[in-house]
Order: sequence, then structure tokens, then C-alpha cells
Amino acid sequence: MKQKKNMTTLLTYLALIIGSIIMIFPFVWMLLTSFKTNAEVMQIPPTILPAEWNLSSFSKVVDLLPFGNLYLNTALMIFLRVLCAVVFCSMAGYAFAKLNFKGKNALFTLIIVQQMIPGQIFIIPQYQMIAKLGMTDTIFSLVFPGIVSAFGTFFLRQAYMGIPDEVAEAAYLDGCTRWQTFTKIMFPLTKSSVAALSVFTAVFAYTDLMWPLVANTNINSTTLSAGLSSLNGQFSTNYPVLMAGSLLAMLPMVVLYLCFQKHFIEGVAMTGGK
Repeated sequence: MKQKKNMTTLLTYLALIIGSIIMIFPFVWMLLTSFKTNAEVMQIPPTILPAEWNLSSFSKVVDLLPFGNLYLNTALMIFLRVLCAVVFCSMAGYAFAKLNFKGKNALFTLIIVQQMIPGQIFIIPQYQMIAKLGMTDTIFSLVFPGIVSAFGTFFLRQAYMGIPDEVAEAAYLDGCTRWQTFTKIMFPLTKSSVAALSVFTAVFAYTDLMWPLVANTNINSTTLSAGLSSLNGQFSTNYPVLMAGSLLAMLPMVVLYLCFQKHFIEGVAMTGGK
């Protein structure tokens, strides 16, 4: 029996190791490619390690792209989208979870339906709104689609549903208003879910490619993802330069995940358990 259990544990670890290798291989390949020459990348059969480790691709990509502006624009977009998601989704999620008002179920149904609709459908009307406001090629245009989030509202509603109603009732009996109950009692109890939503929102904003390409055509006012797309040539692409740019672009998200890893895992586990 003990031998069978040890064999099961061994197979489990083996499967996890194989899965980890498959997941990390693209990142290792990207790293190694950034140190190769373009001729090495095109070589058949392909080589794993570069013949010479050089940093020329990094200097080229820094010359081609204004990374200072791209980092700043991306950071501002992520920060503002996270701020909007936390503020508005927290209030909406609390209202749908704990308050009774006319049309609540119908409105929440619309939110659920919106999650089923591809976001690309809203690009044209969103761009028309931004263009009429004269806000293209600005930070506001990058933040605009993320001011409200159907996913964030649903996510935090689930978190508030897990808090007993007696907590809010006790606050009312102690003289708290609805706003004080929300800000001082209920909101602090969902900090893990809020942190997880912040990470989700940051990742969604960081990986958003289509909207920055549509709303901000100026390279100095766009984001890292849109800036990297300009490295793809019409007839040929310098892959070491592209990989070097991708490596530089992914560093902020790696740092963000490492800082909020605990909250991210807790929030996902809690939401999945409901």
C-alpha cells in the first residue's frame, strides 16, 4: 500500500515537472533567441544556444522604440484601469450582493450577458465615442474601455456573497450608514479578492493589443504591446530584436506577479470554491 502511494506521488511530481517544462520552454526560447543573430534564428536545423552571446538586439530595440514613453503609458493605463475596477466594481458588487432594489436581477443578468459577448464588438462604438470627445492618442483613450468591468462586478459580487448578512446588520445596529458599512466593514473583508481582481485587471490591460492599436496610432502615446507589434516587418522580421523587446516588455508584469502572488492565488482559490 505504501509502495503504491509512493508510486502515485512520483507520477504526480513527474507530470507536474513535465507540465512546468512545457510551460516555461517558450520563455526560455525567447530569452535565448534574444542573444542570437538573425542568421542563427533562421538556421535549419535550429540551434538552442547562441554561438555568441551578444546584446546588440537589446540596443537595437531600444533605439527603435521609445521604451520610456511605452513604459509610462502602460503603467498609467494599468494603474488607472485597476483603480477604476476596484472603485466601481466594489460598489457595484456590494450592491448586487447585499442590497435590494428594483430591477436588480435584470441588471445583473445584463452584466452576465455582457461577459458572453466578445469585447471586439464594442471597439467601433467605443472608438466613435473617444473620437467625438477628441481624446484619441491620450491616456484617457487607453483607460476608457476599462472604466467599468462586467467581470470585476461579478467577481466581487461573489466575494461579498460569501460574507454573512449578520455582519452588515450588526454594523447597522451600531449606527453605521450604508456607506460606512461598505467602506469600513465590508470592503476591508474582501481585500484578497480585490488584490486578485487588481492582478487580473492589470494582466488584461497589459495584454490588450487591439484597442491601443485602434485608439492611439502615435507610437509615443501607445502601450508596450502595441509598440512591439511595430517590430513585425511586412516582408521579414528581425526575430532577435523582437524577442529582446518582448523580454523588456514582460519585466513589469513579472515583478507585479511576484509582488502579488499570494493574493492572486488566494483570490482565485476563493472564487473557484464558490
